[in-house]
Amino acid sequence: MTTKELETVFDEQVQRCREVILQKGREYTPDAAERFSSFETAAKLQHTTQEKALAGMLAKHIVSLYDMCISGAEHFDVAVWDEKITDSLNYLFLLKAIVKEVTTNKEH
Repeated sequence: MTTKELETVFDEQVQRCREVILQKGREYTPDAAERFSSFETAAKLQHTTQEKALAGMLAKHIVSLYDMCISGAEHFDVAVWDEKITDSLNYLFLLKAIVKEVTTNKEH
């Protein structure tokens, strides 16, 4: 794969992440002011932090990806890979946003 081809893969993936995170945001948290309400609720149910609740959700996707990698790329449709990779990346983006929110609030 050339550098240009990798750049295309990256750009397409970022666009896919953007589309999915916006769509799922509307689906899971219709109140835009409370974007992380599902993580807040999960944290309360588990008596933990939003970050730890998110990490648990992310772990499911990472384990699934790991199992897919062990089985081999040829055993899964590209759409399945796209979904798992996109969801994993989006959880990392959401973690970044939660950490930013927590540290910003802590500073104020």
